[in-house]
Amino acid sequence: MKIFVFLKITFKMKEVQQIMETGKHTKNTISKSENMLAEGSFSQLLVKLCIPTVVVILVMIVYNMADTYFIGQTGNPDKIAAISLSMPFFTILSGVATLFGNGGCTSISMALGRKDYDKIKSFCSICCYCGVAIGIVFMLIVLVAIRPIATMLGADEGTMEFTCQYLQIFSLGAPFVMFNHTFNSVIRADGAASQSMVSNLLGTVSNIVLDALFIMVFHWDVAGAALATVIGNVLTSVYLVYYLWKKQPAFRPYPKYFTLKKEYLVPVLTLGLPMCCSTMLNSVSHMISNRMMIGYGSVVLSAQSVAGKLSMVITMLLMAFCMGMQPAISYNYGRGDFKRMYDVIRKTGIFTVVLGFVLSAGCYVARTPIISAFIDNEEVIAYGQIMVLASICTGPFYGIYQLCQTFMQATGQAAYATFTALLDKGLFYLPILFLMNYLFKMYGIAFSAAVTLIFALAVGVALALKWNKKIKETTQETISPVPSQSLR
Repeated sequence: MKIFVFLKITFKMKEVQQIMETGKHTKNTISKSENMLAEGSFSQLLVKLCIPTVVVILVMIVYNMADTYFIGQTGNPDKIAAISLSMPFFTILSGVATLFGNGGCTSISMALGRKDYDKIKSFCSICCYCGVAIGIVFMLIVLVAIRPIATMLGADEGTMEFTCQYLQIFSLGAPFVMFNHTFNSVIRADGAASQSMVSNLLGTVSNIVLDALFIMVFHWDVAGAALATVIGNVLTSVYLVYYLWKKQPAFRPYPKYFTLKKEYLVPVLTLGLPMCCSTMLNSVSHMISNRMMIGYGSVVLSAQSVAGKLSMVITMLLMAFCMGMQPAISYNYGRGDFKRMYDVIRKTGIFTVVLGFVLSAGCYVARTPIISAFIDNEEVIAYGQIMVLASICTGPFYGIYQLCQTFMQATGQAAYATFTALLDKGLFYLPILFLMNYLFKMYGIAFSAAVTLIFALAVGVALALKWNKKIKETTQETISPVPSQSLR
């Protein structure tokens, strides 16, 4: 989920930088949007840049929580554990979709800038047919080797049946999941963010409604949750096909334009690979931690799963505000107005620290009713008290970690930004996870993410300061800052 929003804002940033570099816009012809980036108050930037991103994030969060919430109403921790064990496979599929979605989106954006419409058609066809083909292969692999896969994910005697049930039904929707995740990114190549939001809303709303119907009314439980997810993706696919054929004919994936020539395929794969690797590493880390936690029982894993949802709400919202500010940081960096750029960064940092503290405090105070809302099980609630604390204790600091990534990405240091993003997804997390499990058992696993963030934040801040020093050294003599109003 982070990756999709991250790339969306990055594409906007690149477009702004290209405008500034070519000098096509002067002070007399500056657009309303650019004027807002150059002189708008911090509150205006929050509303115009961050709120749309936050809406998309909230939609993703609700979508991710729906299955866990409704399955939790059954009161069976084995069923919640099965859903949690199955999620890494969904993330792996999403990661592969990121390869084609974000790679295709970037390639198409560049081709749009060059007015190279024939290449756009080939890029769209590659993304569509390669993505769907991988979805079909994924489906067949799961159906053929479902029990070994469930075992690999960490299913035990109590969760095996439920995990296999969910994976079997979910795999039938794999081609639709690939198509959705790919083209939700592709259609943003020309700025159609609202259409992507509508697509996400359609899938989320339909999934929630069907979850309630299948689980609460028909009592299909885990099978119902999987079926609701599949149908939600089918409906979203239908909408995307309608949009492509009625509203955006330039992005239609015609078979005749499909090609595997390296001048078309390589750009898509190389541009999508970094974020794909990040997503996949996150999935592998989640899978390993699940396998460790299930060793202490499905009740413990259920408590960790619910606590993880609260952590996700905090981190994703903080990420949304940081990434939402990326165009403002990039724009003012491009025009040489470093005073305003640093003002945006400073106020964003203060805002995220305060917001992170408020969200974390609220979740901690309301932890018991929140956990019981997902599952009314005394053991889960008891373990959940500590799990929630472990998941949210770093909330006030996560925004700074994310802001370091945003600053480096917005100012063109993508290598540093990508490396920093990988730290808390595996490079630091996996060694710390094994060490914490060895030293402190299940509570060590629970606090592993918090300990990881301490080290990741230290490295992220160090890299951001190093890059900032280089910016000052290389621009002080060559770029004169453009005067602007300070943020109000």
